[in-house]
Amino acid sequence: MRLFNWHVEGRRQKLSVNMLNRRHLLAATGSLIVLPAGVARADAAGWDAALDQAFAAGAAPALGGMVVGPQGAIWTGAKGLRRARGTDPATAGDRWHLGSNTKAMTAAVYGRLVDQGQARWDATLSSLLPGVAMDPAWRDVPITAVMGHVAGLSDQTAMGMTWLMTARDDPRTLPDKRRALVEAFLAVPPAGTPGTFAYANGNYVLLGAVIERITGEAWEQVMGSELFQPLGIESGGFGAPTGAQPWGHRARRPVDPAGPGSDNPLAIGPAGTAHMTLADYGRFLSVFLNDAGDWLSAESRARLMRPMGSGQPPYAGGWMVVEGQPWADGPALTHDGSNTMWYVSAWVAPGTQRAFVAVSNDGEAGRAACQALIPGLIRAT
Repeated sequence: MRLFNWHVEGRRQKLSVNMLNRRHLLAATGSLIVLPAGVARADAAGWDAALDQAFAAGAAPALGGMVVGPQGAIWTGAKGLRRARGTDPATAGDRWHLGSNTKAMTAAVYGRLVDQGQARWDATLSSLLPGVAMDPAWRDVPITAVMGHVAGLSDQTAMGMTWLMTARDDPRTLPDKRRALVEAFLAVPPAGTPGTFAYANGNYVLLGAVIERITGEAWEQVMGSELFQPLGIESGGFGAPTGAQPWGHRARRPVDPAGPGSDNPLAIGPAGTAHMTLADYGRFLSVFLNDAGDWLSAESRARLMRPMGSGQPPYAGGWMVVEGQPWADGPALTHDGSNTMWYVSAWVAPGTQRAFVAVSNDGEAGRAACQALIPGLIRAT
C-alpha cells in the first residue's frame, strides 16, 4: 500500500513573510535570454555542467535543477548544502518549497473538477459561492478572471499586516480561515481595476476556497486525492519541509523549519505552500507536455495554458504565457515562486515537449542562481 505524504508542516510558525510579488514575477519572466533556435547536445553531462557553472557563480547554499519530458523527469541534479555552514549535501531527491508555483497546481485541480462535471470554466463567483454575501460588482465575475489576476482583487483588502500577524494564532480550521478571507475580499467593491492585471495571492486563496466549497474537503485533502495520488506524487506536503531536508535561508541565514517564520500562514496554501521532490514536481509538469492524458482532459489542459483574460502580461492558470522564445517552438509557460527563503523557477515548452526547473533553498541568492541555471539547461538541450 502506498503512503502519500499529504501532511501539513510548520504549525508552530509565528512570524510572517511575503510571497513572490508582481514586481518579482515580471522581473523573473523577463530574465531569460532569448536563445536561438536549434538543438545542441541533450545529455546529462551538459546539464551537469550547466548546474556546476550556475552554482559556482552564485552564493546560494544549494541549487537544484531538472529537465522534464512527457513521461516526467529525464535529468535531475543538485549542488551545495542543505544548510549553510552545515555538512549535509543537498540532493536532487530532497523536498523543495515551490512557493507561488503552487498556483498552477490549484488551477489544475479546478480543471479536474471541470472534467468531473463538478465545476465550469464559465462559472461566476455568485454561482460558485452561493452562501457568501458579496458586493454586486463581484457577482458576475468569472472564476477565470480570478485565475488570471484580472478580477480587481487586492491582497491589501483582507491580507494586510494585521492579518499576517494574527493568522497563525487563529484557532479556526484552514477552510474556515479561507472562507473568512473570501468574505472579506468580496464584501467590498474591487480594490483594483477589473480587466487589468494585478498579481495577488488572494486570487488563489479564493480559488482554493471555491474548491473547498465544491468538494466539501480542505484544499490540502483535495490536493492529495486529486493531484498527488493520481500523479504518483509521494513527497508532496505543505509548509517548510522538515526532517533531513534542506532548510530555507533568509539573508543567507538558515531558518529552522519547525520554528517561527519558516513559511507563510498555511491559510495561504492554495497560493503557495506546496513542497515536493524535483522528480515529483516533474510528474506534474509533464501534464503540460502531453497532448492527451487520463489525469486531465485535453480541453482543460488547453484552457489552463491560455490567458484567462485580456490583461497584460498574459496570465493563464497559474502560468505566465510568453511568446518569442525560439527554443520553445511556440508559446512558453513560466512562473517563479518564493516565500523569501526558497526560490523556484520553471519554464515549460509544450512545443518541444520539454520543461526546465531550477530550485534553491535561499530566497535572494537563490533567485540569481535559478535564473542563471535555466538558460544553461536550455542551451545544453
